[in-house]
Amino acid sequence: MKHVNYRDVPAEDAGAGTKDAKVRWIITEKDGAPRFIMRHFEIAPGGYTPLHEHAWEHELFIISGTGTVVGGEREEPFKPGDAIFMPGGEKHQFKNTGKETVTMLCLIPAREKC
Repeated sequence: MKHVNYRDVPAEDAGAGTKDAKVRWIITEKDGAPRFIMRHFEIAPGGYTPLHEHAWEHELFIISGTGTVVGGEREEPFKPGDAIFMPGGEKHQFKNTGKETVTMLCLIPAREKC
């Protein structure tokens, strides 16, 4: 069993193509999780994740903040409590259009499953 408070996991820059976005890798293969990875994102006001696509799906849950999610050719607003399924192969991006930090949980398949 692993029991950790997400705040104890270091926040890292979310990578190329992002602006003011951090990620915490809460549960990964290193913890013995062979199928799923749990990440926690923080996107500052005006920030965003990269517009990108890949073969694997995402399941996301918005904890706080508001913004827009790009999925394929659509763009929709999101708010706390929203759940978003992003299928593999669909170009996507998350943008913080509000005045507070967007926080969200993101589940993806373990890397060897991608």
